[in-house]
Formats: sequence, C-alpha cells, structure tokens
Amino acid sequence: MNGAESLVATLVNAGVEVCFANPGTSELHLVAALDRVPGMRCVLCLFEGGVTGAADGYARMAGKPAATLLHLGPGLGNGFANLHNARRAHTPVLNVVGEHATYHMAFDAPLTSDIQAVAGAVSAHVDTVREASALGAAGARALAAAQSGMGHVSTLIVHADAAWTEGGIVADPVAPTPPAAPEPERVRAAAEALRAGQAMILAGNLGARREALLLASAIAAKTGARLATIGRNPRLERGAGTAVAERLANPAGPQSKALADVRNLILVGEGEPITFFGHPNRPSRTTHPDCAMLHLADPHDDALAALRALADEVGARTADAVLEPYAPPELPTGPLNPDSVAAVVGALLPENAVVADESITVGRSLHKFTRSSAPHDWMHLPGGAIGIGIPLATGAAVAVPDRKVINLQADGSGMYTVQALWTQARENLDVLTVVWSNRSYKILRDELGNVGLPNPGPTALSMLDLSNPEIGWVGIARGFGVEAEQVDTLEGFIAAFRDGIAHRGPRLIEVVL
Repeated sequence: MNGAESLVATLVNAGVEVCFANPGTSELHLVAALDRVPGMRCVLCLFEGGVTGAADGYARMAGKPAATLLHLGPGLGNGFANLHNARRAHTPVLNVVGEHATYHMAFDAPLTSDIQAVAGAVSAHVDTVREASALGAAGARALAAAQSGMGHVSTLIVHADAAWTEGGIVADPVAPTPPAAPEPERVRAAAEALRAGQAMILAGNLGARREALLLASAIAAKTGARLATIGRNPRLERGAGTAVAERLANPAGPQSKALADVRNLILVGEGEPITFFGHPNRPSRTTHPDCAMLHLADPHDDALAALRALADEVGARTADAVLEPYAPPELPTGPLNPDSVAAVVGALLPENAVVADESITVGRSLHKFTRSSAPHDWMHLPGGAIGIGIPLATGAAVAVPDRKVINLQADGSGMYTVQALWTQARENLDVLTVVWSNRSYKILRDELGNVGLPNPGPTALSMLDLSNPEIGWVGIARGFGVEAEQVDTLEGFIAAFRDGIAHRGPRLIEVVL
C-alpha cells in the first residue's frame, strides 16, 4: 500500500464519502488511489473555486466534511475565496493539496510556492507530510481538526513522493474536539439581562438551527425579549412550523434601526453585530452605544446546551415557542420586480427544498415572502466573498440527492464560478438555478453614496455595468449541458419556475429585471 492509498482508506474508514477535485500532476497518485480504495465518490469541478464552494455546500447539508483535492499552491489559491466563506460559515472542510516531490523542492520549479502561507490564512489546521508512513495518521488528525467545534477548514499538504512511495499505514480515526459546554456564569448573566428588559436574543450558526431556535423563541416569549438572526447564516431551517424570528438585514442602516432600542443583546452562536465595511463618518457597530453584549455561546460552543440551561434558568419550555404558520403568499400579478419574483418563490417553494441564496440586492425581499412557506433549508453567504452560489448548490445536491436544490443567484457573482453548472450536468444533480439578471454590480452602485461618492463619473459607472455586451446566460448554461430559458415577464417566470420545480435534473432560468 502506498501513501496515497493509506490516506484514502483512512478517510473512508472515518466516514468521508465524497472528494471534490481539480487535480494536477502532483496529485495523480491520489487520484489513482480513489480507484483502488472503494468507498469515496470523486466529483470533478472545472475550477478550484467550484471545488471549495461545493465542499462547503456539501458539509452544510451532510453535517460532515468532504475532502477537496487541489493542485499545489496555485490550485489552493484559486479556491481561496470560497475557503474564506467556509471559514466564516464554520464549515468542516478537509483540503488535500499536492506538493512537489521532496527532492524536487530544491530546484524551485515553476509551480513552487508557499502553500503553507496560503493555507494558513483560512485553515485552523495545516500539516505537511513528507513520508508515506506518516500520511494516514496525518489525515486522521486533519479530519479531526476539521470536525472540531462547529467545524473548521483543515489543510493537508502532501509531497508527491509521500503519495507514491510504498509503506502507507491506515490510521484509526481521531476523535474531534466537541463543541464547548455552556458556562454557568454566562447563563446566569444572560438570564439577568433578559430580566432587565430591552433585550434581544441574537442567534447564529449552531444557535440558529431548528431545535435551538425553538428554545430561543420559548425563552424570548417567557421573558418578553425579541429573537432575531442576521441574514448571513450558514444554514437556517425555515418555513411553517419553525420558530418566528426577526431577520436583521445586512445593510448597516436598516440593521442599526432594528437594534436602536436594544440595551441587552444576548449572543448565541453569533458575534457582535458590525457593518460589512467601514464608511466615512459612520460607526462600525450597529448597536446602540449603551447596549451590553452578553456572550451566552460562541460559534464553536454547544449553543443548544446553553439555550437549554438558559431556558431552565428562566422557566421557559419549548411549548412556549412562537411558530410560523403555513401561509405562503398568493401568486402575484403585474410587473416583474424584486417583490413579485420573491412572492413567486414563496408561493411555489416545495416542501423540504434547499435554497442556496446569493441573490445580493434582488434578494432583499425574499425573507418576508418565504418565511411562512413550506418547511425548507436556506443557506446564506456568511463570508461575503461572492461567487459561491452555484457551487454551494452543487455540493448541497450531492449531499441530499432526494431534495430539490434551488440556487437564487445574482448575475455578477454567478460569473465567478459559472463552471460549476458543468458539474451539475455531469453528475445529473437536481438543481434549479434562477439568475437575477439586472446586468450590473447593483450592490456596488448602491454603495457609492455610502462611501461618499454620490456623483460618480462615467468611468466609475462603467466598472459596475454588465450590459456591454450582455451576458448570454442561456447560451452559457446550454454550453455546459444544462437546460435553460430566459424570461422577462412575471407570467413567464411563474411558468418557468413551476416547470423547473416539477422536473428533476439541472435547469437554469434567467430572469431579466
């Protein structure tokens, strides 16, 4: 058994079932090992940003990591943006990155780079393996690091000769570090803050999962507090039968307004609310200056256990939770605009769907029109690095093949990783991609005033325009093997969305707004 085979066998034995890959020469022995060691599905992506984004989507829905297989430092670099998103989402991802043979490093070959430095910026664990006999054990440790707490990005760098040399040893699984137990002092402090009034429970990450939100809702109902989440959670279980929670908008102005009266903010799996960017003469915090922050549970803590302890402290029970009714909107009529398309999504969203949302500006109406739809999962963009929507949906569809995955996709960010459509076709994944085609970087047009540039010139405006020439989404999708159509009326969108929901397999709808 060579080193590559021992690594694959170690990961398979520990429960890793999928490898998203874009390999090169240095990784070919690892690719060959995927043939010789049964139990690992290998999914090819045409760009490394698709690899890492798909691994993120897979882990969010599967609840466990996939492996990625990346080619040297440049391959890891190409996947960096979506590894940043995975880090911010606290998603367990195990990167396997090839490196030149140990004896070849001294020659500074063209693809030589500082892989450790690139990996270190997004990884909680980085290890480099030079010998076949050490590869299995290193893989077990790297996997445990990825699965510790809520989840981390973990990177294993494998010298080519460690992969091809005989003497590999299959390692036993290593137990990950579980989420930290609640601290009694934090629980008591949170209870006192709730009793003081003007309180909000802000839940995120593990604190925003279904059971945790039900407990948080019960606590809020018992104490008169508000319950909210921020619109950038890795995974929200939403719709009829889930807990009612406010959604704090990402833009600083609306978020500050929503938090203006809060003086006691209990953070459950969430950090302090801040603005995405620093704007001239505006604060970075969106809370009132007199607001006290109480950290009940950090993102890698056991948020559910902390909420159970807090519920006991204040005498709340899950039966006290306020639940969303099943009340989807009526199908709209009239013009095609962000509100009407959001209402269509809310009215027709199928039960148990998974939504990968990279809608950006068009998506600001989606929450209110889908909150009482059929039960579903919603995946946001926690890291803010655009270009994750299409691969995120791809990975989710690999993880839950029996569920309809719907990608609500801005056109500008969609072009970053559009190659993932090819993977959807190759794997026959059940993904409906809806592209909001406003033919601009609309979010940046909106930001001009916020950064003190209310009167941009023609050069600045041209940098935000995607209409010259127009991007042919239908032709692009068909070129990747995905059925596609364009609509520019509300009636056309309703018909296309219904058709896309009814049929399995990858499809794309371009909605011209």
